[in-house]
Amino acid sequence: MNQKLVVRTEPVDELAPLIPRADPRHPLLWMRRGEGIVGLGEVLRIETSGPTRIEDAAAAWRSLAAMASVDDRVGLPGTGLVAFGAIAFADDSAATSVLVVPSLVLGRREGRDWVTRIALAESVAGSAGESDVPGDAFPPLEIPEPTPKRRVPRVTFEPGAVPPPDYEANVAEAVRRIDAGELEKVVLARQLVGELHEEDGLRAVINRLAEDYPDTWVFAVDGLIGASPETLVRVDHGTVSARVLAGTASRGAGEASDRERAVALSASHKDLAEHALAVASAVQRLEPHTARLDASPEPFTLQLPNLWHLATDLKGTLGDGSSSLDLVSAVHPTAAVAGTPRPVALAVLAELEGFDRGRYAGPVGWIDGGGDGEWAIALRCAQVEPSGAVAAYAGCGIVHDSEPADELAETLMKFRPIVEAFGG
Repeated sequence: MNQKLVVRTEPVDELAPLIPRADPRHPLLWMRRGEGIVGLGEVLRIETSGPTRIEDAAAAWRSLAAMASVDDRVGLPGTGLVAFGAIAFADDSAATSVLVVPSLVLGRREGRDWVTRIALAESVAGSAGESDVPGDAFPPLEIPEPTPKRRVPRVTFEPGAVPPPDYEANVAEAVRRIDAGELEKVVLARQLVGELHEEDGLRAVINRLAEDYPDTWVFAVDGLIGASPETLVRVDHGTVSARVLAGTASRGAGEASDRERAVALSASHKDLAEHALAVASAVQRLEPHTARLDASPEPFTLQLPNLWHLATDLKGTLGDGSSSLDLVSAVHPTAAVAGTPRPVALAVLAELEGFDRGRYAGPVGWIDGGGDGEWAIALRCAQVEPSGAVAAYAGCGIVHDSEPADELAETLMKFRPIVEAFGG
């Protein structure tokens, strides 16, 4: 990339709530618990594909960031030069992987608010000099006002490429292969498809996800919209962290029943074994890049509005100067969304699933000019195409004692957030 960008971040008065300021037709957003960043407009995008798509994006981003002139007067995660990213799951996916650099970023973190403006150097009036952003490089700041609420679009979903009976048959076949010793675990997904007739309602979908699932990463990048509970990797000034989720149970109807479900999940041999494989995979791939990496001593139960997960947090110190995208490349795809051993699991899921996952279960998040960033796994999500076609996804980890009917029921639980957000 030989384009030179000029960037300025400056503090402003309160911007909350952020979602009403997002573009209703082409939302670009990353947030949790009401804090995060919203992008408006587009200065440029980096598009990659194939087996080296993440490495190619990381290299192009390094080149672009190295040439940028940045005036950051706030200095928080998400300030300065940033790009929003969504990466295809599979090496051979037809879906493009993207890094989108917006022209305006509205941000809020730790009770502080800011606006970042990004432009090509040659397009900024008064731009001069090679290393500094001139004082008059940008016109006076005008913050866009929140736009009116719109109704939630109604999307009627139906099974996609793999109807429920076929999914149960796929689970049974996966268990047969696991019992035969071909692999230990494989994650099999299902797809629901629908049609969106009210594109203006996408922001309402995001708002529903943010309200119902405040502890997840709520994201919108290039038509990929969702609410993920799983942190793939976060890099912040040399600190590395991740949250691994594997093992699921539905919530109980009452307080006592709910508590019993959580206790049963934490004692389930099947779910603990599945979780251990996912944690081992994440540690194995992060450890070479860290000077130190610690994991929570035991999995804990993570409570979401519609289900329980077994979770383990990883935290460490970066040891080799890797960017967040470099670490994304190292860990993707995790055992939590692919299986173990990875090459065999990827081949099995590609054979049995019967559809291109696109960006589902791929990395989604943001990266800044210094390489720091936050990336989640694109779960509880849907891809909205310009044509209005919508595809939602949910998957389950299959191990030797998985029951097809139980796994199908688990996909229904995992579909709930995105189906309800689209008015279902």
